[in-house]
Amino acid sequence: MTDEIIRMEGLSKIYDTGEIQVEALKSIDLTIHKGEFIAIMGASGSGKSTLMNIIGCLDRPTEGHYYLESIDVKEKSDNELSAVRNKQIGFVFQSFNLISRTSALKNVELPMVYGRISAEERKERALELLKNVGLEDRAQHMPNELSGGQKQRVAIARALANKPHIILADEPTGNLDSQSSIEIMEIFCRLNREGNTVIIVTHERDIAEFTHRIITFKDGHIIKDEVTKEVGTC
Repeated sequence: MTDEIIRMEGLSKIYDTGEIQVEALKSIDLTIHKGEFIAIMGASGSGKSTLMNIIGCLDRPTEGHYYLESIDVKEKSDNELSAVRNKQIGFVFQSFNLISRTSALKNVELPMVYGRISAEERKERALELLKNVGLEDRAQHMPNELSGGQKQRVAIARALANKPHIILADEPTGNLDSQSSIEIMEIFCRLNREGNTVIIVTHERDIAEFTHRIITFKDGHIIKDEVTKEVGTC
């Protein structure tokens, strides 16, 4: 197995609502290696979304440590975490999160604007990424002119814009029909074969089975961590 990219040690997350404390994650120990293709499963309230937010540096653990490529996230400022997110993690969401009045091309370019990449290079890379997900002929289309599957392809292209080390997808097929879901998962499979570390949160077992490793949560604990197939196969 290649080098570790994520390591969690005794990681807990407690939400304090004022009247009650909710322990969303309880002393999690987890290691993910570069090049893995992982599904995180669990019922609503199991802790999988909290874990996703911590992996994506959108939230911090209450206790324990989260190391992202050997960097202790707990020690970073909000601005430093924002820079880590933009450079190292590509996000894909169930609701696509595209800017509605902006073309597919401009949506893909957006993370590169924050990365201070020149306009010429942004356009060239965005077109290449859209081609990579089979949408080169839709570059100038607005999101409302695209199907759900096409919107998610644009979102995947955008997630790849800054050449992140990790692709983090939260229920990426949740708003798609069965055929579009398969097509999106096949794209994730290909990206993983090309060397990307891909982590998907899903409640659908058939979607999880595209991956190499399925981690199941219940009540803030990991209750199962199973390898389903060899890395590099899909």
